[in-house]
Amino acid sequence: MQGLEVWLSDKKNLSDMFLDLQGSNKLWFIVAMIVFALIVTTLYVLFVVLMLKLNKRIFKGIEKKKGNSITIQFLQKAVSLGIMVVLVVLPLGGQRLTQSLLGSTAVVAVIVGLAANEVLKDMFAGLEISLYKPFDVGSRIMLEDGRAGIVEKMTLRHVVLKLIDTTRLIVPNSKANQGMIVNYSYEDYVPRSFDVRYGIGYNSDIDKAKDIIRKTICECPLTLNKEKYKEDDPGSESVYFLEVTDSALMLGATVYYPHEVRTEVVKDQVNTAVFKALVDHGIEIPYNYVNLVVKKENEDA
Repeated sequence: MQGLEVWLSDKKNLSDMFLDLQGSNKLWFIVAMIVFALIVTTLYVLFVVLMLKLNKRIFKGIEKKKGNSITIQFLQKAVSLGIMVVLVVLPLGGQRLTQSLLGSTAVVAVIVGLAANEVLKDMFAGLEISLYKPFDVGSRIMLEDGRAGIVEKMTLRHVVLKLIDTTRLIVPNSKANQGMIVNYSYEDYVPRSFDVRYGIGYNSDIDKAKDIIRKTICECPLTLNKEKYKEDDPGSESVYFLEVTDSALMLGATVYYPHEVRTEVVKDQVNTAVFKALVDHGIEIPYNYVNLVVKKENEDA
């Protein structure tokens, strides 16, 4: 052992050790170094993966307590990127890369040069969105081009919108941050709404028809309308006799529903239920028809 220690102490580096070995010893030395490198690399990769999973778990815990938001999502992605840079990029770059990035005046020039890069534009835009929150996860928004959807998540580079037909629209953070957006869910929660109109026959009982429409809309599971009608309170009316047309008396109402529900789904449910209820209660639903009069010409003509 003492001889080995003396031998090792005389060697300046591993290359000297390798040159002193003879024959098969060199082969075993190479194998040992390869195995050692694989073990170290595997352990390091596992450490990086563990740090990323730990980061994800920490933010999941924050999400459960604070609720899901674009700020939490953006910070999670940013911390993950920081872990990759510190544990992977800088070590692979070596001491020279670390010194050039952290210790030289060229850092300013590098940052200015890269600021024009689309990736960094999206990252900085995502940071602004997460700080000022023009919208959040779950918000229903409409873009300048008229496309509307619900915000599902935000990454370092883009915002994911779930459109009406359940497809996903990927919007770069820089585009979402620069363009004008209509946010139907901004700050105070105000239900979405649409108006409906139903025609009834001239001889129909108007008050009965109004009661049927009001109660049917309130009983639909997807609506937020509540039964508050009082006969002695005109302000509690929610179904109105709007006008007389050529073939029907037009009754109208406003339907309220949650932001996360598709408008088409609510309209389908309400219209189907009201139509069936009017028919079941004997309320005539008129429709246009044409009387065709055929005049028979005089055979003697």
